[in-house]
Amino acid sequence: MRKIFLTFTHALMLAIGFALGIYMLPILTAPKGPDEATLMASSQGALFSAEFTRELKGSDFLHWGEGSVSLTQSQIVHMGSLAAGPDYMVYLVSDFVQDEAEFNAIKLTAQLIGPVKTFDGFILDIPEGIDIEAYTTVVVWCEAFGEFITAAQYREPT
Repeated sequence: MRKIFLTFTHALMLAIGFALGIYMLPILTAPKGPDEATLMASSQGALFSAEFTRELKGSDFLHWGEGSVSLTQSQIVHMGSLAAGPDYMVYLVSDFVQDEAEFNAIKLTAQLIGPVKTFDGFILDIPEGIDIEAYTTVVVWCEAFGEFITAAQYREPT
């Protein structure tokens, strides 16, 4: 009986350690985000801007974003903070979403912009050929765990 108990408890600790490693590795290896001057300069001439807020239905103490997001013809610039986590991606979507279920319902039509590697502001180049006016909302999504992080609607749908 003791061997079974020890095997179970050691396996449980191994699983918890592995899960924490997956979660913590991007945090520990994250590069420093762009400085405020770089973020400000990159957001100049923005066509659209919006705010990430913690007050969304899908946000919680582990999954949130706050601060401003600006879209130029060539870049998405975030000045603020994101909850740290692994495998964050930025998408553009045509309808405002505020939780996992809403994003999963339209993910096939979402436009992937790129990965987020920093949690204290980011600048992402918009891939060539993407018309930001065809979308209304910026979404930050955790691919590894299928978790909604935050969203900001930068224009009303037409």
